Amino acid sequence: MAKTAWVFPGQGSQAIGMGIDLLELPAAKAKFDQAEQILGWSVVEICQHPEGKVSQTLYTQPCLYVVESILADLLKEKGQMPDFVAGHSLGEYSALYTAGVFDFASGLRLMQRRAELMDSASDGMMAALLGFDREQLESVLAEISGAVLANDNNAGQVVISGTPEAVEAVMSQVKSKKALKLNVSGAFHSPLMSEAAEQFKSVLDTVQFKAAEMPVLSNVDPIPSRNAGELKNRLTRQMTGSVRWREISLRLPEENVDRVIEVGPGKVLTGIIKRTCPDLVLENVGSLADLS
Repeated sequence: MAKTAWVFPGQGSQAIGMGIDLLELPAAKAKFDQAEQILGWSVVEICQHPEGKVSQTLYTQPCLYVVESILADLLKEKGQMPDFVAGHSLGEYSALYTAGVFDFASGLRLMQRRAELMDSASDGMMAALLGFDREQLESVLAEISGAVLANDNNAGQVVISGTPEAVEAVMSQVKSKKALKLNVSGAFHSPLMSEAAEQFKSVLDTVQFKAAEMPVLSNVDPIPSRNAGELKNRLTRQMTGSVRWREISLRLPEENVDRVIEVGPGKVLTGIIKRTCPDLVLENVGSLADLS
């Protein structure tokens, strides 16, 4: 029997004005108001800020979580329900909320603290590589200390993370069609995030996780799981571990998923998945118009 997966994008999918059309709906407006009470600032105002405040890590992560959570709620109100969920980096929190692992407020508090810690992690650098030889990349990463594979998005697109010297060295040694330094505050999804991850774990430990209503494919482990303890453990490892999105994509057809809905602004994930699994039906729900 064919199944559907909902996937939730991470940092990089944000856009000025995202989610504002949702204010027409009372249920969505109530969620925005609840978020303002928790955060101490307005997601609506940040998303409309003309200077692109929504692209600052401190704001990006909570804003995406709020918008994605509202869209997931609205899909459910229309009678839709996924068979599997997954999220890219911060999107995993939206996936866990959708699966009923924690409530909206708990997830948002986690997201806010995660954003604060990651925003203050000033050490390190990240770079995207497009069109490269994977064997050569793996060989170079094995030789250079201080750089790791942070995001394995698909066969032709990865992100490396680590010390500036190590990342520069990888970029200079691996032949690629395009190598692009990312405008981020630190070396996310690498061992350089260990201190932030340790601080975050103390916050994570205060939140009670429930068994997921549907299997979750996690960033650090693409094997579907509903187990509350396992899902929390995976989230603990996420800040320093690699985002194994290519493996998540490959797992979907194995689980008889034939339809994937990207829930959130932009079309980053459907674009990434299309390269790995061209036979999947890919859809996007990022606005009120997409829900009609």
